[in-house]
Amino acid sequence: MLVDELAWLALSLQPHIGSKTLSQLLAHFGSASGILAASPDDLQQVRGIGAKLAAAIKSINLETVDHQCQQWARAGVQLLPHYHAHYPLALRTLEDAPASLFVYGDILLRLPQKAVAVIGTRQPSPVAQQAAYRLGRLLADSGLLVVSGMATGIDAAAHEGALSVPNGVTLAMLGSGVLRPYPPQNRKLAQRVSQHGALACECAPDATPNAPRLVSRNRLITGMATEGVIIVESAADGGAMHAARFAQAQGRPLFTLDLPASGNQALIEAGVMPLAPDIADIDFLTQIAD
Repeated sequence: MLVDELAWLALSLQPHIGSKTLSQLLAHFGSASGILAASPDDLQQVRGIGAKLAAAIKSINLETVDHQCQQWARAGVQLLPHYHAHYPLALRTLEDAPASLFVYGDILLRLPQKAVAVIGTRQPSPVAQQAAYRLGRLLADSGLLVVSGMATGIDAAAHEGALSVPNGVTLAMLGSGVLRPYPPQNRKLAQRVSQHGALACECAPDATPNAPRLVSRNRLITGMATEGVIIVESAADGGAMHAARFAQAQGRPLFTLDLPASGNQALIEAGVMPLAPDIADIDFLTQIAD
């Protein structure tokens, strides 16, 4: 691996360094290896770099990172810096795009470019569970990439629906490393997703989940959803509402099922397009697939 590529990956693994901050550092120092060679005082001349982050950058050991990257690559993980040809364009255009993406499974280049996210609560009603599965199946059957977050409940049902189609593909954006998919009860599903699509994350491939990562990955789920985001069912304070806000900020079309859940009703009252719970009207799917 080239020194600059390795330095980029090392920097992107640091918390609080996304593509925007890394671009600012590059503009100041000229190269990723130049960033690592800079003094703490010089690093702090760049906006967003304080003493703590400057110290973290100076503590980077490229030999250790190189060893980690080789281990991840041997395990089947693809390391995609922001500038890599296979880094998804849908994410590259985001202001807060990950500096690097880590992928396990099919390369993103071979996945359908048009995508819809299907997400919702971990404890769905039977109607919502069935709707998520049906949506995953219909979208995949229309040749679209089904994006979700591998959580129990709605996410898992959407992935399963996509996998029920012979040539269906699905992408799981994780709030943990791709080598430690979360939750544990969905690891068999994660393996199937990796065989018919991909698992992806912005954190180290062996990272454990935590609340900030699980929230942050929502912006990547919606960011990948070029054709729209469907909130199947959510409480008003549910995690899927983070995704709804990300979708609106990113300008992604947003839909929700007309169900009594408080989050769904709040979205509908705010002007989000409602869909029938039985997904009988799939005109919007036809429009997306055209």
